[in-house]
Amino acid sequence: MSIIVSKSFENQLPEDDTNVKTLNDLQILVVDDDADTLILITIILEDYGIQVKTATSASEALEVIRHFELDLLIIDIAMPEEDGYSLICKVRALENTQKRKMPAIALTALDTEEARQLAFKSGFQNYLIKPFDSSELVTQIAKLLVESTY
Repeated sequence: MSIIVSKSFENQLPEDDTNVKTLNDLQILVVDDDADTLILITIILEDYGIQVKTATSASEALEVIRHFELDLLIIDIAMPEEDGYSLICKVRALENTQKRKMPAIALTALDTEEARQLAFKSGFQNYLIKPFDSSELVTQIAKLLVESTY
């Protein structure tokens, strides 16, 4: 399968290739306690036709995950009360198999090998350092969707 990354809101599926997906109409949950980061990511993703839901805490994120069909998670690691590591562990323990296996990107200002390894061990598939480049974020989303078999 291949992904077409485009800012166009038009359907870009070639007539002869049913293994191609676009980012249009994806449902992504972004979890971050920083309102500016949520706004920035929402603007970037909506520009690609992605439908964005947001949460400012782990508990709020779990409620959204339980009540909505989502394609991917983007979770900040350093949040007050409950961090992103704990949140992704809870997601990976959900009874719903599809939700439990949902791809997730760790978003953090922690640029250490230890933090990166802990993110992967906790259940994230990708790790993105703040500040991030918008094209890098979209590329990581597309890559995860191609690799995902959930």
